[in-house]
Amino acid sequence: MAVTIQTAVHTIPSPRQLKWQEMEFYAFIHFGMNTFTGREWGLGNEAPSLFKPEGLDASQWVEVCKSAGMTGIILTCKHHDGFCLWPSDYTDYSLKASPWRNGRGDVVRELAEACREHGLKLGIYLSPWDRHEPSYGDSPAYNAYFLNQLRELLTNYGHFFCVWFDGACGEGSNGMVQEYDWDAYYRAIREMQPDAVISICGPDVRWCGNEIGHTRKSEWSVVPETMKDNEIIQAKSQKKDDGTFSQRVDTTDEDLGSRTVLAKVDHVIWYPAEVDVSIRPRWFYHADDDDRVKSVDELIDLYESAVGGNSGLLLNIPPDRRGVIHENDARNLREFGQWLRSTYGNDLAGKANVRASCTRDAVVDAKHVVDGCTDTFWCPPAGMEKAELELDLGEEYVFNRIVLKEHIPSGQRIERFQLEYRQGERWVPLYEGTVVGYKKICRLPQTKARYLRLNITESRINPTLSGFGVYFSGR
Repeated sequence: MAVTIQTAVHTIPSPRQLKWQEMEFYAFIHFGMNTFTGREWGLGNEAPSLFKPEGLDASQWVEVCKSAGMTGIILTCKHHDGFCLWPSDYTDYSLKASPWRNGRGDVVRELAEACREHGLKLGIYLSPWDRHEPSYGDSPAYNAYFLNQLRELLTNYGHFFCVWFDGACGEGSNGMVQEYDWDAYYRAIREMQPDAVISICGPDVRWCGNEIGHTRKSEWSVVPETMKDNEIIQAKSQKKDDGTFSQRVDTTDEDLGSRTVLAKVDHVIWYPAEVDVSIRPRWFYHADDDDRVKSVDELIDLYESAVGGNSGLLLNIPPDRRGVIHENDARNLREFGQWLRSTYGNDLAGKANVRASCTRDAVVDAKHVVDGCTDTFWCPPAGMEKAELELDLGEEYVFNRIVLKEHIPSGQRIERFQLEYRQGERWVPLYEGTVVGYKKICRLPQTKARYLRLNITESRINPTLSGFGVYFSGR
């Protein structure tokens, strides 16, 4: 039985998913034993004494992230090697066994306090795969162990916006393959951190499918329900760090939610995409990557394709062995943040007059698309799958970005649109796009105009629009 258009449209985000989407851009901090061994995947037998970030400064991490325009940080509290960046009561393989801070260190707490002080949200990554823990592979015993560690983190460090899982799964030292009890993990999170999204191997946020920043032309948030199990299927999980898993881009997955897809599935869910990518070639710090940090222009491309393509952007920034974000990374991030504020901090459409083709019958006045409020929106009457908006900016402006936003609490509806500007009495084509969703950034040739027009040419039902912004980037 095919999913109807009405069912797809009335599939909407939960309050936690909506809050997550509004965060837009946040950091991954890969830091731990691998930082000091030069590995990406530790073996679980590394000596705790190796961990000695004598200059660790969590406030510097937060300051750099905030300067880049980020809204939160997700910390790798435990990676596959099993070494815990907090003093866990359930293993000796943690900071308790390290001479750093005289065995009383707690990276999670230091970062949590820095985030609270500077107004950033905190999330945690906890690897289910643990190459140190002897019970790994004894599924009931290890699941109990993992839940104990999860509860420690969920109850001792304040509010989390996200719990981030990957599906890496290998054999334990006993030669057995661990079966993760995902449902038990999810229940614990919902009980102790009900506002946190559970990402990637979880029901709230899905992986875009690669770790190189590739984004789809049309990114649907309403997708087949079966997708929520993609990353937790053991047979498909990552079992070795060979450099190929994270680089894959499967072009057969480009269409996840069109009408063609809806006709082939029985159930859909709201399951938005996250793009995770590192500012360096690898996830943990390596000194020989110091001159391979993504440039400001590359960061701009990432931001505009991910956040501007109806996805969240999770950018990894690995602190170095001192325990600080390296100068090269920090410099590029600060410069990117300056660009972000100068570009998107000045909406040329803020005082525009807006005329809709069906204004007299509109459900909400069209002026709401430029009022800067995400809770208000324009929507033509039921039955109008095609609609038209004209903006009068009041005077001619030079611009090269237009940002469109749907009112996603009302579902994802727009399937295709066109942008035009008026030259004399003639309307000139400017841009053609497909889905909009939470945010669509349209990158344009430099254009000078006073009048703009949006033609929504295909929509699932009468469309909504909560934002129409016009901007200029000097780069």
